[in-house]
Amino acid sequence: MAVLTEEQTMLRDMARDWAGNESPVSAWRKVRDANEAAGYDAGAYATMAQMGWTGIIIPEAQGGSDFGWLSLGLVIEELGKTLAASPLAASAVAASAILLGGSEAQKAKWLPRIASGELVATLAVDEGPRFDPASIAAKVEGGKLSGTKAFVAEGDSAGLFVVAATDGLYLVEAGAGVSVSRRHLADFRSHAQVSFDGAAAEKLAEGGDGLLDAVLDRAAVLASAEMLGMASAAFDTTLAYLKQRVQFGQVLATFQALQHRMANLYSEIELMRSAVEAGLAAIDRGGDTRQAASLAKGKANEAGHLMSRELIQLHGGIGMTDEYDAGFTLKRMRVLEQMWGNAAYHRDRFARLSGF
Repeated sequence: MAVLTEEQTMLRDMARDWAGNESPVSAWRKVRDANEAAGYDAGAYATMAQMGWTGIIIPEAQGGSDFGWLSLGLVIEELGKTLAASPLAASAVAASAILLGGSEAQKAKWLPRIASGELVATLAVDEGPRFDPASIAAKVEGGKLSGTKAFVAEGDSAGLFVVAATDGLYLVEAGAGVSVSRRHLADFRSHAQVSFDGAAAEKLAEGGDGLLDAVLDRAAVLASAEMLGMASAAFDTTLAYLKQRVQFGQVLATFQALQHRMANLYSEIELMRSAVEAGLAAIDRGGDTRQAASLAKGKANEAGHLMSRELIQLHGGIGMTDEYDAGFTLKRMRVLEQMWGNAAYHRDRFARLSGF
C-alpha cells in the first residue's frame, strides 16, 4: 500500500465521506433510471469541481492544484466504491494530453476551463469494436479532421475532444463538423459514437511520437483505479453478506470452502492495489510509464473480473436481480475491462516491453 502524505490522506477521507454520504449507489440508480445521454448528475460534478477534484493534476498556473496522479487515483478509487458516475477521469486524461503535448496558448485556453469543471473534455481513440491504437484511420488535411470514433467515454457531454489521428493527437471543439450519436452499453454510462466531418482541429505538437502512448497509459491507470474501488467495495459487501446469511442451519462464512474463496479474493485485490498504486506513482515520477501502466491495467482486468463474478455467485439468486446493486458492479466492470486494453492486450504489451 502506498505511503500517503497527510494531505493525500485528508483528500482520500474527504472523497470517501462525500461518496458515501452524497453519492451512494442509490444516487447512481437514480441516474440510471433517468436514462439521460450524459449519464451523470451535473450537480454532483459541479460539487466535485468546487472541492477541487477537477484540477488535481492541472498546474496552479492553469487553475489546478498540481496534486499528482496518485492523489487523483485516490479520489477515483473512492468514487468507484459507490459507482459514482462523472466525467472526472475522462477530463483528466484529456487534460494530460494538453499538458504533455500542448503549446502554452493551448494550455492557457483549455486547462483553466477543465480545472474549474466548466468544460468536459475526453479522449477519442477507438474506431472499431476493440481497443487498437495501431489501426487509426482518422485524418487531418488542411486543419480539418475527418473520421469516426466508435466508443467515446463522456462523448455525449464533452465540449472538447482530444482525437487520435494518423499523424498525432488533435484538439477538436464540439460544434461544426462534429456529430454525436448515443450508444447504449451494459453500464448505462455515456459511450458515444462521434463523427468528424471536416471539423477544425489543432494539433498537439509537443510530446513526440510517444504522446499517444503516454496519454493512453494515464487513461488505463485511471480506469484501473476505478476498478480497484469497485473490487474493494464488492469484497466488503460480499464478506458482510456471508457473515449474516444462514444456509443449512449455519452462517455461510463458517464454510471452509467459502473462506478459501474469500481469502483468494483478498489476495488478488491486494495485488491489484499494489499494481495500480505503482502505475499512479510511475506517472508522477515521469519518464516511461508503459510497463507500469500495462501491469496495472492487466492485473486490474483479471482481479476485477474475478471479484465481480464471485460477487454475483456468492450472493446467489439475489445477486442477479435489479433490485440488488451487485449487477451494477458486474456491468461496469465488464465495460472497464475492455476500455484502454483488455487483459490479453496488456499481457502481450508487457511481455514485448520486457523483451520477450
